[in-house]
Amino acid sequence: MSLINGLLGQLAENVDIENLAQKIGLSPEHVEQAVKALGVAHHEPGDTAEAAAATTGLPLEKMQEIIGHIGGEGSLGRFAEMLKEQGGSDLLGSLASGLLGRK
Repeated sequence: MSLINGLLGQLAENVDIENLAQKIGLSPEHVEQAVKALGVAHHEPGDTAEAAAATTGLPLEKMQEIIGHIGGEGSLGRFAEMLKEQGGSDLLGSLASGLLGRK
């Protein structure tokens, strides 16, 4: 099980990348990219969904839909904190670099 799926599973039952992908009509790869981007963007100033959409190129509506499926802003905040705790700033930095096309 991936780190992302493990953390999502702690937020709500039956929430994982594959289920989210089926529910919102995106590939699992796009959903995983979106979830990572939301986790990174949550720690940044500004609107989380807008920042994640801009970073990934995915529609804002899909980002908002993902936030809804994982339990809203409160759950997204918990996810972002769990992600940070699991990998520390190095993981978030590498996710941000990967999402922004930096090495």
